Amino acid sequence: MNDTQFQLIKEQLIKLTSKDCFYKKKFEGIDVAGIQNEEDFRKLPFTWKGDLREAYPLGLMAVPEEEIVRIHSSSGTTGTPVIIPYTKQDVDDWALQFGRCYKMAGVTNRDRIHITPGYGLWTAGIGFQNGAESIGAMTIPMGPGNTDKQIRMMQDMKSTVLCATSSYALLLAEEIAKRGVGDSICLRKGIIGSERWGEKMRKRIAAELGVTLYDVYGLTEVYGPGIAISCDYECGMHYWDDFVYIEIVDPKTGEPVPDGEIGEIVITTLRKQGAPLIRYRTHDLSRKIPGECKCGSKYPRIDTILGRTDDMVKVKGVNIFPSQVDELLKSVEGASSEFQIMIDHINGKDLLTLFVEVEAGANKYAVESQLISDFKSRIGMTPIVKPVDLGDLPRSEKKSTRVFDNRY
Repeated sequence: MNDTQFQLIKEQLIKLTSKDCFYKKKFEGIDVAGIQNEEDFRKLPFTWKGDLREAYPLGLMAVPEEEIVRIHSSSGTTGTPVIIPYTKQDVDDWALQFGRCYKMAGVTNRDRIHITPGYGLWTAGIGFQNGAESIGAMTIPMGPGNTDKQIRMMQDMKSTVLCATSSYALLLAEEIAKRGVGDSICLRKGIIGSERWGEKMRKRIAAELGVTLYDVYGLTEVYGPGIAISCDYECGMHYWDDFVYIEIVDPKTGEPVPDGEIGEIVITTLRKQGAPLIRYRTHDLSRKIPGECKCGSKYPRIDTILGRTDDMVKVKGVNIFPSQVDELLKSVEGASSEFQIMIDHINGKDLLTLFVEVEAGANKYAVESQLISDFKSRIGMTPIVKPVDLGDLPRSEKKSTRVFDNRY
């Protein structure tokens, strides 16, 4: 934590505990004026998603209502929604951050940016759009779905940048290849966000679309997408440390982990007005990457998202993350990037079935045998492996569901 960040945090804490809002109640009994250094700051309690749900609908609002110009809500489909109010300054700050993302990816005002994530209460589509407009680029606000129209508009408008989830980027790449229209597509960059994805999937999308891909990171509770992005060197994501302060903590103990070690991302907003957050646990797993990046950017880096603490499932006493399966698939010849896990409880036993797409011409039996062996040796249990043809598993316009736990 540098001096500027600490000063901004102190100002936020004093402001938030001096008015009737969420944090005045949460920090009741804490002497925020007595916080003198980073160690003191780390004694503050974490903020959890459950806190934000309890604040529904507008308990997080930290400014008078007349200063709020917009609300967004998290994309979760279960439970009470999380409502995040934004001031005009918040919206402008978010656009500025996303504009930096585009610039780091080499996008300019000469580009035509094709935006497929959804609009509305979700922050995705409008975040991509506001950032693009902030750098003066032409935006094509398609939103999700209607793949025929997406491809026609890409061709007719000569879109040069695709903004999408990795799942939908893959769907579009497969459709373009299937229709044989790749020569009429002008894409050169892909800005991909909202879900973790593996190296095999990345290589397939890049090869089939002929684009350079960049990971963009963000979450509704903290502006939305655009608080971090990868650069040309693909060695993590640079985050805007003048707007967010990031800690990496042990998910179980909450204690900080050394730079380079994997833990849970915890975010404190430094300048947010409508709904500031102090020590917000994101559930996203990453690590801080020490040292300077070859690209020369002064902004620090976290690794691309490795998974989520709530992605984990336990089968026969073994903790399993989807990211572990991504890693397995990288080393199995003939296996594609797409997989699904089904977990069932039959006759008193847990069964894990791994469905995996196999490349055309590959030996399905060999893929099955190697995956069973590697899964057992590297993850610690024996799965049932079902190889399927390319395209057999469902594609999504939003985030792909990788694990279906049917035991409960």
